[in-house]
Amino acid sequence: QVQLVQSGGGLVQAGGSLRLSCAASGSASRSTYAMGWFRQAPGKEREFVAAINWSGGTTYYANSVKGRFTISRDNAKNTVYLQMNVLKPEDTGVYYCAARRGVTSRLLNEYDDWGQGTQVTVSS
Repeated sequence: QVQLVQSGGGLVQAGGSLRLSCAASGSASRSTYAMGWFRQAPGKEREFVAAINWSGGTTYYANSVKGRFTISRDNAKNTVYLQMNVLKPEDTGVYYCAARRGVTSRLLNEYDDWGQGTQVTVSS
């Protein structure tokens, strides 16, 4: 099992930037975990945002964030990042990082461990 602790987030104006961090601990093999970011807007289901494989060499993005968000990881620090640029009001929601053994996935039900969530609010 992997424990995930998130930081970052907050309130920003449209067009601004934020960076989310997700620090992992608790497993001797956590560097072999694929990591993902998901978000949940009020009244909506949780949705995929971005994912990265264990080495950082493969990334996937939702179409809605492609070109604006960048997922990365530093295995020496056991941390995954989500750099969010050119933020839009529709990016508002609670963001969650997640970990899973094996290959990268866009499906939230394939992730085993979740962070506590962090609020991102983009004002227009």
